Amino acid sequence: MPQFVIEREMPGVGQLGAADLKGASQTSCSVLRDLGPEIQWVHSYVTDDKIYCIYRAPSEALIREHAERGGFPANSISQVRSMIDPTTAEA
Repeated sequence: MPQFVIEREMPGVGQLGAADLKGASQTSCSVLRDLGPEIQWVHSYVTDDKIYCIYRAPSEALIREHAERGGFPANSISQVRSMIDPTTAEA
């Protein structure tokens, strides 16, 4: 299944406490349950003013629907074409 990186511009998000992040996570998971098993949230990276999310989904459209239903921004959605890491240098 295709994997995507979603960039969410959310000024000040890095200052949110655990309860706020838990609430956002619960909202996301609720929408994911409603959308069905085709879309999966892998994990997210929270920075000062953005969240970068990794999702698996059959299409960008389904990711946009998740964002709309959850009330989350999806400023940029990019399909992952390849992955590399330090072991790639050894191949």
